[in-house]
Amino acid sequence: MTIVVAAAVIEREGRLLVTRRPTGVHLEGLWEFPGGKCHEGESLLECLRRELVEELGTDAEVRDEIFSTSHEYDERTVTLHFFDCSLMREPRPLLGQEMRWVTRDELGSLAFPPADAELITRLRGRRTRSGDQP
Repeated sequence: MTIVVAAAVIEREGRLLVTRRPTGVHLEGLWEFPGGKCHEGESLLECLRRELVEELGTDAEVRDEIFSTSHEYDERTVTLHFFDCSLMREPRPLLGQEMRWVTRDELGSLAFPPADAELITRLRGRRTRSGDQP
Protein backbone atom coordinates (compact mmCIF):
# COMPACT_ATOMS: atom_id res chain seq x y z
CA MET A 1 0.00 0.00 0.00
CA THR A 2 1.39 3.42 -1.01
CA ILE A 3 0.33 6.61 0.74
CA VAL A 4 0.97 9.99 -0.90
CA VAL A 5 1.71 12.82 1.52
CA ALA A 6 2.15 16.57 0.97
CA ALA A 7 4.06 18.50 3.65
CA ALA A 8 4.91 22.16 4.22
CA VAL A 9 8.36 23.51 4.94
CA ILE A 10 7.53 26.83 6.59
CA GLU A 11 10.35 29.13 7.59
CA ARG A 12 9.95 32.40 9.46
CA GLU A 13 12.73 34.52 10.96
CA GLY A 14 15.24 31.68 10.62
CA ARG A 15 13.00 29.07 12.25
CA LEU A 16 11.09 26.15 10.76
CA LEU A 17 7.64 25.03 11.90
CA VAL A 18 7.40 21.41 13.05
CA THR A 19 4.67 19.48 14.84
CA ARG A 20 4.72 16.24 16.85
CA ARG A 21 2.66 13.26 15.74
CA PRO A 22 -0.04 12.53 18.34
CA THR A 23 -0.49 9.33 20.32
CA GLY A 24 -2.32 6.53 18.55
CA VAL A 25 -1.15 7.26 14.99
CA HIS A 26 1.56 5.70 12.82
CA LEU A 27 4.98 6.99 14.00
CA GLU A 28 3.45 8.59 17.10
CA GLY A 29 5.64 10.98 19.06
CA LEU A 30 7.96 11.78 16.15
CA TRP A 31 8.33 15.30 14.79
CA GLU A 32 7.18 16.15 11.28
CA PHE A 33 6.53 18.99 8.91
CA PRO A 34 2.82 19.91 8.81
CA GLY A 35 0.75 18.22 6.14
CA GLY A 36 -0.82 14.86 5.53
CA LYS A 37 -2.26 12.17 3.29
CA CYS A 38 -3.77 13.04 -0.04
CA HIS A 39 -7.33 11.89 -0.69
CA GLU A 40 -8.26 10.04 -3.87
CA GLY A 41 -8.35 12.52 -6.78
CA GLU A 42 -6.89 15.38 -4.70
CA SER A 43 -3.88 17.29 -6.05
CA LEU A 44 -0.80 17.79 -3.86
CA LEU A 45 -1.63 21.51 -3.60
CA GLU A 46 -5.25 20.85 -2.60
CA CYS A 47 -4.12 18.27 -0.07
CA LEU A 48 -1.55 20.53 1.53
CA ARG A 49 -3.89 23.50 1.81
CA ARG A 50 -6.65 21.29 3.31
CA GLU A 51 -4.26 19.72 5.80
CA LEU A 52 -2.90 23.09 6.95
CA VAL A 53 -6.42 24.38 7.59
CA GLU A 54 -7.34 21.18 9.48
CA GLU A 55 -4.12 20.99 11.51
CA LEU A 56 -3.15 24.64 11.99
CA GLY A 57 -6.22 26.73 11.15
CA THR A 58 -4.54 28.66 8.36
CA ASP A 59 -4.20 28.70 4.60
CA ALA A 60 -0.78 29.01 3.00
CA GLU A 61 0.98 30.26 -0.08
CA VAL A 62 2.45 27.10 -1.57
CA ARG A 63 5.55 27.73 -3.65
CA ASP A 64 8.00 25.28 -5.22
CA GLU A 65 8.38 21.63 -4.36
CA ILE A 66 11.66 21.37 -2.46
CA PHE A 67 12.11 17.63 -2.39
CA SER A 68 10.25 14.36 -2.79
CA THR A 69 11.10 10.87 -1.61
CA SER A 70 9.61 7.46 -0.97
CA HIS A 71 10.21 5.31 2.08
CA GLU A 72 9.14 1.74 2.75
CA TYR A 73 7.93 1.00 6.26
CA ASP A 74 6.91 -2.54 7.28
CA GLU A 75 3.21 -1.99 6.66
CA ARG A 76 3.21 0.75 3.98
CA THR A 77 5.19 2.81 1.52
CA VAL A 78 5.01 6.58 1.90
CA THR A 79 5.75 9.00 -0.94
CA LEU A 80 6.41 12.44 0.51
CA HIS A 81 6.33 15.77 -1.34
CA PHE A 82 7.77 18.73 0.58
CA PHE A 83 6.83 22.27 -0.50
CA ASP A 84 8.21 25.69 0.43
CA CYS A 85 5.26 27.53 2.03
CA SER A 86 4.35 30.66 3.94
CA LEU A 87 1.32 30.89 6.21
CA MET A 88 -1.49 33.42 5.78
CA ARG A 89 -2.25 33.58 9.54
CA GLU A 90 -0.61 32.61 12.82
CA PRO A 91 -0.81 28.80 13.16
CA ARG A 92 -2.67 27.13 16.03
CA PRO A 93 -2.30 23.40 16.82
CA LEU A 94 -5.95 22.38 16.32
CA LEU A 95 -5.46 18.63 16.82
CA GLY A 96 -3.76 18.87 20.21
CA GLN A 97 -0.35 18.30 18.65
CA GLU A 98 2.78 19.94 20.02
CA MET A 99 4.08 22.67 17.72
CA ARG A 100 7.49 24.36 17.68
CA TRP A 101 9.51 26.83 15.65
CA VAL A 102 13.06 25.46 15.51
CA THR A 103 16.36 26.50 13.96
CA ARG A 104 17.91 24.40 11.22
CA ASP A 105 20.53 23.18 13.69
CA GLU A 106 17.82 22.09 16.15
CA LEU A 107 16.31 19.81 13.49
CA GLY A 108 19.18 17.39 14.14
CA SER A 109 18.23 17.01 17.81
CA LEU A 110 14.58 16.09 17.16
CA ALA A 111 13.34 12.60 16.26
CA PHE A 112 11.76 12.59 12.78
CA PRO A 113 10.43 9.65 10.74
CA PRO A 114 13.12 7.90 8.65
CA ALA A 115 11.50 9.22 5.45
CA ASP A 116 12.41 12.78 6.51
CA ALA A 117 16.15 12.10 6.99
CA GLU A 118 17.38 13.37 3.62
CA LEU A 119 15.21 16.50 3.81
CA ILE A 120 16.59 17.27 7.29
CA THR A 121 20.13 16.93 5.92
CA ARG A 122 19.32 19.24 3.01
CA LEU A 123 17.61 21.84 5.22
CA ARG A 124 20.52 21.93 7.63
CA GLY A 125 22.73 22.76 4.65
CA ARG A 126 20.71 25.46 2.83
CA ARG A 127 17.79 27.90 2.91
CA THR A 128 14.41 27.11 1.31
CA ARG A 129 13.95 30.45 -0.47
CA SER A 130 16.32 31.21 -3.30
CA GLY A 131 17.30 34.64 -1.95
CA ASP A 132 18.26 33.45 1.56
CA GLN A 133 21.80 32.51 2.46
CA PRO A 134 22.75 29.43 4.55
